[in-house]
This record gives sequence, C-alpha cells and structure tokens, in this order.
Amino acid sequence: MRVLVTGHRGYIGSVLTSVLRHARYDVAGLDSDIYRGCDFGRVREEVPAFDLDVRDVDFTDLLSFDAVVHLAGLPEHACENLDAALVHEINCKATLHLAECCKQAGVSRFIFASSYSVYGRGGSSTLSEAYPVNPTTAYARSKAWCERHLARLADDRFVPVFLRSPTIYGMSPRLRLDTLVNDFVASGVTGGRVNVRTSGAEWHPLVHVEDLARAYVTVLSAPDELVRNQVFNVGGGDEEYRIIDIADTVVELLPNCTRSLFREEVETQSLRVDTSKVAQVFPTLSFRWNLPLGIRQLRYAMLAGGLTPGEWRSDRFRRALRLARAFERHDVDSTLRPVWARAFASCQR
Repeated sequence: MRVLVTGHRGYIGSVLTSVLRHARYDVAGLDSDIYRGCDFGRVREEVPAFDLDVRDVDFTDLLSFDAVVHLAGLPEHACENLDAALVHEINCKATLHLAECCKQAGVSRFIFASSYSVYGRGGSSTLSEAYPVNPTTAYARSKAWCERHLARLADDRFVPVFLRSPTIYGMSPRLRLDTLVNDFVASGVTGGRVNVRTSGAEWHPLVHVEDLARAYVTVLSAPDELVRNQVFNVGGGDEEYRIIDIADTVVELLPNCTRSLFREEVETQSLRVDTSKVAQVFPTLSFRWNLPLGIRQLRYAMLAGGLTPGEWRSDRFRRALRLARAFERHDVDSTLRPVWARAFASCQR
C-alpha cells in the first residue's frame, strides 16, 4: 500500500513515517515545512515528499496513492491567536479540498487526525464516540466541522476514518514542548521545577506519540467495512491522570525536582473518555507506553540533547510562538505560506 502522510515533518508525522516504513508501507510525505529548523536531534529517516501547502494540492498529485493520513493543520494554541477566516481556510476548507481530490484520484482510505477537544469541557461523564460533540475552541470547532463534512463523502469507494486523540506526549524528531507532559519534563530537566498553574484537578487522557502512530497503522490495514465513517477514541484506557498527578510523577522520576502550585490560570478542559471501542474493534492493538516510561524517555533524550532553559522557553519547540515569530520575521506571508516556498516556486517557473 502506498500512503501519503500530510504534515509528515511535524511532531506526530515524523514518528508516523518511521513506524509506517518499519511496517513495510511505501510512504511519501506532504509538508510546507513551516516549522523547519525546529528539529530535536537528528531526523534518521527521510521519505519522498511534496514540499507543498495542503491548500495547493491537485488531484493529479494523489493518483499513485492508496491511502492518505491527514495530520497537517494549525495546532490548538495557534488557532486562538490567528484570524478565524485563516483558521477555517487551513484547517477546514483545505481538509475538505484534500478529501475531494482523493475521491477524484481514486484514493480509497482517508484517515483524519481529530481530537478529544471536540467533546468540550466534558464534565463528570465518561465520554464515548456516541457522545454529542460540544467544541468550545476554534481548534475543536475546526475538527468537528471536518468530521461532519468528511463523513458526507463516504461511499463504497471512499473510506474516511476519524481518530480522536488525547493529549500526546513522548519523543519525536520534531519535538513539541507546548504539550502538557513534555512541558513538565522539560521544565524539570532544565530548571528543577514543575509549575502547575491551575488547581491541577482536571483530568487529562494521554497517549504516547509512538502508540498513536501504531494506531494509525492498524487502521490503515483494517477492512473497509470495519472502519468506514467510524470514529475512534484512541488511547489505552488507563492513561488518564489529573494534572497534579502528572506533575507529581514527573517530580518523582526527576532527581532534585520540585513542584509548585500557583493557581494563576482558570481550569482547563477536564475529560474522562471511553476507549473501549478501539480495543474491541482492534483487539491486537496494544499500547506499549505509559506515563512513567514516557517521562524517562523524555528525560534521557533531553539530557543527552543538552536542552537548555532558553531552548525550553523558545519558539523552537512551541508552535503558536513559532508562527507568531514567523509573521514578525516575515518568514511567512499573510496567508501563512512560507516565503521560501514562494521563492522556490518562482524559480521553478
């Protein structure tokens, strides 16, 4: 099977392409590389790639593929700081355009990277895939919009699948430190302190980035009738923690590290999610990582890579901050296309 991964140079994509290659898939990528220069360590495996914004895809680009895994899009924190029309153009309209091109090109499997954020604040209920979505942020609304519109494209020859993921953690060649666990570990490694800025009572389901990548591979290989238009909450079921417990686990596993509780910020989203469906449909899918193992992995990599306090706070590993700096430096135009990509296209012509 020949698979195209959009956003293959991102936090998830750079892990997924490696997992797919090890599973003997023929993999290619598509990425505008807006986060170039944000690598942590060395990217060991490169794949053939389109250096292309997903908004600019033509169906002829997709003729040789059997499946598309669509990861590309603006991350959550960035969506809150950008113009709403631009967020809709990149996260919504571009996704639908890509899916329509896939149908036209005969690409049968389309896996969409959705999020637990579509459930909203959650409350006290344990939420299954049947629970009504209630998105409260621009990012969550874009994910819910895409799920709804992509589902309408499904037919006997086009199979959209929706993987909702929780908070992701773990090492990646394109590391992010603006996610909860990664940020806590980086803070502890570089400064010896983990700062919790709410009461810490909120529940956060977690999944390691490698386990998430293997879930995508499992869905790719599943029969059409098993996954067509299906939504799956991805996760191991027992990887749900309060923020305060995540912080305490980091402190326990990092020598000479302490925790501070500031309560400066309002409570964030708190979720308990039912992942039994993915376990029932894919009984051979196992989640190999847990929070303590992931923290140890991150600590070892950050120490070996010489992560500094300045790097922890910098835009190198924080996506919303990186995009803000890109606008300031004029590395991107008003439509969030990299200027180097525009210059390259002009040279090609």
